Amino acid sequence: MRYVKLAGCNVPAIGQGTWYMGEDPAQRAAEVAALQQGIELGMNLIDTAEMYAEGGAEKVVGQAIA
Repeated sequence: MRYVKLAGCNVPAIGQGTWYMGEDPAQRAAEVAALQQGIELGMNLIDTAEMYAEGGAEKVVGQAIA
């Protein structure tokens, strides 16, 4: 995997986004599985924002890495 320097740290050049995650409880298992698969493949940069599902995306990320 290729890395780039961001704020003095080396991070993967490619990451996972979470826009629209955490909005539909019926999609939770699929969202968690998608993030977990990315993590298993070495994608440890996950983009999220508190406005995504009003914090729901962070809950999905937390469940995926737990």
